[in-house]
Amino acid sequence: MLDKLKPGSTIHLMGICGTAMASLAGLLQDIGFKVTGSDQNVYPPMSTMLESLNINVMEGYSANNLSHMPDFVIVGNVISRPNPEAQALLASNIPYTSLPKAMGELVIAERNSIVVSGTHGKTTTTSMLSYMAEVLGLNPGFFVGGIPLNYGKSFKKAEGDYFVIEGDEYDTAFFDKVPKFIYYKPKYVILTGIEFDHADIYSSLEQILAEFTKLLKLIPSDGILIYNGDCPNIQKIIAQAKCKTASFGEGEACTYRFTQRALFAGRNQVSVNKNNEKLADMALKLFGHHNSLNALSCLALATELGWNKSKTLQGLAGFKGVKRRQEVIGQINGVTVVEDFAHHPTAVDLTIKSMKEQYPERRIISIFEPRSATSRRNIFQSDYAKAFLSTDIALVAKPYNQSNISEEERFSTSVLISDLSKAGVRAFDFESSDNIITYLSKEVKPGDVILIMSNGGFDGLYKKLLKTLSETLAIKTETTASL
Repeated sequence: MLDKLKPGSTIHLMGICGTAMASLAGLLQDIGFKVTGSDQNVYPPMSTMLESLNINVMEGYSANNLSHMPDFVIVGNVISRPNPEAQALLASNIPYTSLPKAMGELVIAERNSIVVSGTHGKTTTTSMLSYMAEVLGLNPGFFVGGIPLNYGKSFKKAEGDYFVIEGDEYDTAFFDKVPKFIYYKPKYVILTGIEFDHADIYSSLEQILAEFTKLLKLIPSDGILIYNGDCPNIQKIIAQAKCKTASFGEGEACTYRFTQRALFAGRNQVSVNKNNEKLADMALKLFGHHNSLNALSCLALATELGWNKSKTLQGLAGFKGVKRRQEVIGQINGVTVVEDFAHHPTAVDLTIKSMKEQYPERRIISIFEPRSATSRRNIFQSDYAKAFLSTDIALVAKPYNQSNISEEERFSTSVLISDLSKAGVRAFDFESSDNIITYLSKEVKPGDVILIMSNGGFDGLYKKLLKTLSETLAIKTETTASL
């Protein structure tokens, strides 16, 4: 049925405000389809992007959302079978599929597909690689679970032969329980690293490794795999790849490795070797060890593909980052507020260390909302205690909706706070975002950096905090000046 859809057909997306679904909506509209959608949770940045594209979003799920009888429906992976709109769809004659399958057939098609996969860094690396290819004049399309600041939107229709896409290992839909990357026709792959995650659908690391093994086997013999050579879990499955491979990292055995890294003139300066011979110096706007590795993987693939080195480095140097990835969202009376998507303990650790690197003389106040399926469970209880050791103050919100998790499996903020306090870190937990703001209004002072980490809306904390800081700091400044 997908191959019979023509521009002008109406496609309805269930769960349209998810980052991936909103991006697909924009792509389909650019291709020429009429797009409608529905979602229960409508909040920025994706709701704002959809509004700017004049795509109608129906709030809430209902059989009435299908009354306009779309030609096709794409079902997001947040939709469960009992969902009333899903039930109406199943009872109708309207054809439907999943997001990944639609991406593969309607968008990627016969282009050279570059898939960026792994537990961490997918969004930033995909965005970085897309911009690099843009600077090279390759006119790539891209599809990413965030909004690259160089573009202002999370997708772009391909005008050339390349399509760059973030390849998630999360499952596809309630009727199709395979990882999304299965449908992305991977020819060139960057594998950033593999750790246990997505505890709601995977019960062990072995299950996750089995899915990534499928990805490696999908790469054709004339394809390329760029992988993190320092990741022990990748080493367990790398032999399954039958294509050309090259590793990146810091280890001496890595094909591409950075030998030196320093901050200079407001840039992250990284020296890179290939096979122990000097290859290039990267100058990046993004800070931190993890972003250096993200850039290194992009340089490695570009080099293996024979892309112009000068233009490649120019693209890396000009990449501005991604919304919600170490994004400065406010600077108020000497206080800097930074937003990040970090939720896995490894990401939390690396993000805090990046802030300490970027703001070495300033106090870092880290705010964390356990919201992902994994962070709401106690799988990484002790790992989170280690992740916050670099921060000056840790403020932890009550986990988001643990009602579907048994008590013995639930992540405990009180245990985390106790562990951090024993380790010498000032740490507090809070019942609500309003309680966090009340605490900050008394604690924060000029020079502080406030780092907010959540993979959701965090109960509107961002706007409320900026407003409160503007009012509170202004009062503090006036009072100090009058003394």
